[in-house]
Amino acid sequence: MALKKKKYKLKTYKAAAKRFKVTGTGKIMRTKGGKSHLRRRKSARTKRQFSRMLEVTSPGDRRRIKRLAPYLKKYKANPPHG
Repeated sequence: MALKKKKYKLKTYKAAAKRFKVTGTGKIMRTKGGKSHLRRRKSARTKRQFSRMLEVTSPGDRRRIKRLAPYLKKYKANPPHG
C-alpha cells in the first residue's frame, strides 16, 4: 500500500467571495461600487444601473479573483453550511 500525499486546502479570501459571483457558464460577475450612500443626488437611471452585475473582463483581474476565491464556482450550487 503506497502512502498518499496529503493535499492542502486553500483558504478563501472572504471579502472576494462576498463581492463576486460565478455564472453557470463560468463568467465572474461583479457589482458596481458607489451605491451605499449619497444616492439622493444621483439620477434614477444611475441608481437603476447600480443593481446590474457586470462581467469581469480583464484577464488579470479574473486570475486574481480565482486565486483569492479558489472554490467560488465549486460551491455555487451547493453552499457549505455554517
